[in-house]
Amino acid sequence: MKYQKVLTNSNIQCLICPRECILQDGQRGFCHVRKNDGGKIILDTYGYNTGLAIDPIEKKPLYQFFPTSGILSFGTLGCNMGCRFCQNWQTTKNRSDCKSGNKNTPEEIVQIAKNYNCKSVAFTYNDPIIFFEYAIDTAKLCRQEGIKTVAVTSGYINPDPAKEFYAVMDAANIDLKGFSEEFYAKNCMAHLQPVLDTIKYVCNETDCHVELTTLLIEGQNDNEDMLKRECEWILNNIGDCVPLHFSAFFPNYKMRDTKSTEFSTLIKAYNIAKNSGLKYVYTGNLTNTQTSTTYCKNCAKPIIVRNRYRLLEYNLEQGGMCKFCGTKCDGRFE
Repeated sequence: MKYQKVLTNSNIQCLICPRECILQDGQRGFCHVRKNDGGKIILDTYGYNTGLAIDPIEKKPLYQFFPTSGILSFGTLGCNMGCRFCQNWQTTKNRSDCKSGNKNTPEEIVQIAKNYNCKSVAFTYNDPIIFFEYAIDTAKLCRQEGIKTVAVTSGYINPDPAKEFYAVMDAANIDLKGFSEEFYAKNCMAHLQPVLDTIKYVCNETDCHVELTTLLIEGQNDNEDMLKRECEWILNNIGDCVPLHFSAFFPNYKMRDTKSTEFSTLIKAYNIAKNSGLKYVYTGNLTNTQTSTTYCKNCAKPIIVRNRYRLLEYNLEQGGMCKFCGTKCDGRFE
């Protein structure tokens, strides 16, 4: 395993993510699935997953990456984030036997994707950063077969493994969970800067298509100043054409007493982002046609009209060109 450092007294330090867990023999990292096994870090969940599902690509969410195409999705147990509001905590916080799930080799996953005519395979439900080797091996085989790969991730990864990871990913939805160090420390047991560094790297130095998602929790990360600073950072560091999704929090895990996010809160964030100059802004699990639609960045006419995952109108021509003015829509299209 490349991303490890041998310390004294048989301790091994895992270097995949910024936690850099120091593990004694037999000890597992914060993520639960990476383990010191006799002086070598192994991935206990390699080849195991919590189930396969075929989703619309928009569910990831990716709105500008082969719209309406089918994507084969899977994840494993564990996570390297400590989000108190986790919406998938039944798997990410699961501490049962790492090999208790379904067993599928990378070769089998690729074959299933081919059998069901899936355009892409998604590493999702929990963070693929922690099942790094399983995701990369699968992604390499997918690429050989002309199948795209998608990472749905927090972006909490160290720079060197990030280079290897994103080199084989065709698209990523990266969670920008809030725009303050205080929010990350209090609610995620993590830090903001490594996430920003990952986003900048993937957007500016790779060919990976990127969309961002911020889950809004009222009273935590939805104040106007924080949202304006987030949009300003996006504009100054990765440009105005990276799609940004705002999604609603629902009471879960350690925040069951926190109320669900109102649609009006998403609309407020949507308007702040649009007014800041971002060209592609969406609302997610609470939405309407207006806030699900992709608008041309030049003429502002609706070029992909949706109601959540349902396509109502498609006004792109060959190569993703707006049929009204001929401007290319940023993204990947048939």
